[in-house]
Amino acid sequence: MSETILEQAAEWIAGGKDVALATVVNTWGSAPRPAGSQLAVDSDGRFIGSVSGGCIEGAVVLEALEVIADGQPRVLEFGVSDDQAWEVGLACGVKIRVFVEKIV
Repeated sequence: MSETILEQAAEWIAGGKDVALATVVNTWGSAPRPAGSQLAVDSDGRFIGSVSGGCIEGAVVLEALEVIADGQPRVLEFGVSDDQAWEVGLACGVKIRVFVEKIV
């Protein structure tokens, strides 16, 4: 899947779009995507790939657009403790660290 993501990112760049790449660099618990998973976002907000799903994915897309705008890479951290997960009926918690960078 990464080749498809990177190929699409290259096509967007060749077409004159700015692009950010988000990569899962670390996980703990029941993370839906493993380390190395990627998501590319173009300056129009189109994206391909996945780093998590749900509200985390939406937050990563928004941060990627900010990275495109200001050029500053970011490390994003998302998490839910085991206790918090149990309170909402999940078996265990999760922590995800995502690196987002503008690519050229």
